[in-house]
Amino acid sequence: MSRIGKSPVELPKGVEIQVAGGEVSVKGPLGTLKQALFAQVAIEQIENRLEFKVNDESHAANALSGTMRALVANMVQGVTAGYQKKLTLVGVGYRAQAQGDKLNLTLGFSHPVVHQMPAGIKVETPTQTEILIKGINKQVVGQVAAEVRAYRSPEPYKGKGVRYADEIVILKETKKK
Repeated sequence: MSRIGKSPVELPKGVEIQVAGGEVSVKGPLGTLKQALFAQVAIEQIENRLEFKVNDESHAANALSGTMRALVANMVQGVTAGYQKKLTLVGVGYRAQAQGDKLNLTLGFSHPVVHQMPAGIKVETPTQTEILIKGINKQVVGQVAAEVRAYRSPEPYKGKGVRYADEIVILKETKKK
């Protein structure tokens, strides 16, 4: 069994888990998340922790036990604390403005870029060059951040574009004659 799959997931107070119908449901103070359950993995709740067991001793079942444990641990953290990604805009005239569930971006194109946020995702702009994307689903938060970054990813000569707050852009030397 995978090393990650062997370690249990601790359940904080206020988090409820239901395993029924091939689905895991995690309910917490911030909301509810659901995930399909793999047939090779069984989940047992012992007091305030979850343990993951493999149904057969195949290599795939071992791998899926670690994957299932990681997904459930991310769900538990999402419904208790939530996730957020911070993006920064680097470039002259690059601006962002949050308006409800839409993000208006000015990225040097001839037109403004409007990105519609999916359900369950909140966007904030503390300053004109910072974007905070928040939500309870780690996968959706990361996907939305990647989509916003893809509108103008950082270019390698001046570093202009949309980048993650902790991203380091290695600049190339300009061409010489």
